[in-house]
Amino acid sequence: MFATVSVNVAPATLLALMDRMRETGSPADPAEAVDAAIRHWLATSASVPPAEPRGYQWKTLFLPEGTWLRMAYRNDHEYAIVEGDHIMYKGRAVSPNQFASAFADSVRNAWQDISIRMPGEKNWKRASLRRRELARAAADAPPCSVASPPATPAAPAARADLTKSTATIQPLTPSVPRNTGPGQGWTEPERRKYRFRLEDVAFE
Repeated sequence: MFATVSVNVAPATLLALMDRMRETGSPADPAEAVDAAIRHWLATSASVPPAEPRGYQWKTLFLPEGTWLRMAYRNDHEYAIVEGDHIMYKGRAVSPNQFASAFADSVRNAWQDISIRMPGEKNWKRASLRRRELARAAADAPPCSVASPPATPAAPAARADLTKSTATIQPLTPSVPRNTGPGQGWTEPERRKYRFRLEDVAFE
């Protein structure tokens, strides 16, 4: 027997569950059906990839969904909020400059005039200050350098083979000089009229 704890369920949800069980003829207890539904949700939600964060990209500053923007002008304040990928002000999507200029009815520097409160924060911070903090953090980050791999020393066996092969190399032995003395028939009369033998000239 497993211990159980109570979970608050909206009355409408519980009634809809009991109506569905009555329609399908399920003999299970409503508490068992709720437990099975929770286990089914846990099993299916684990395979669903997390959704990409949504928000508005203001130059280098990303404003996640739910971020509030506050514009101060002449002791008055006006607010806009990031919904999805847009900044919404009075029911229409605007840029930060459009939000600041629409409220002040003049050309304004949105970075200096708009303060931002991101989701989970309690305090407002000027947009220009957030941008400087982001730039400072990027400048202080260590550079990402790719180190070259160290040179691999030659293996001892390879060095030994190289030394052995170098030691066994012997200089080439000079060939025996060719015999250029007069051969058989050189003293014949028809040969004595030439100063050089043809084979001596060809191999000089």
